[in-house]
Amino acid sequence: MVARPKPIQLTDTKIYVVNKDNLDKFVEEFKEVNGDLAFVALSIRDYENLALNVAELRRFINQQTQIILYYEQAVTPDGEENKGNAESTDSQSDGESE
Repeated sequence: MVARPKPIQLTDTKIYVVNKDNLDKFVEEFKEVNGDLAFVALSIRDYENLALNVAELRRFINQQTQIILYYEQAVTPDGEENKGNAESTDSQSDGESE
């Protein structure tokens, strides 16, 4: 059996909301803490799209994980089932006919 991939380790990312009312104060405080200043701007709609894309990636990864689990169980010999899944797999298959 192939080893599972290492779990992802995400790095914290800060997002600052800056508008015309807090721009000057933000620039001053940001430079004090971080040094150089650079801007990456997103419209509200683009930020929403980014959030939707992340949700879509999450959905896809979850579905792929379920497919992998299905095939891992399908190729595992009957006597070598995972100890944690053996009881639930056996109880799910009892009484079911294909």
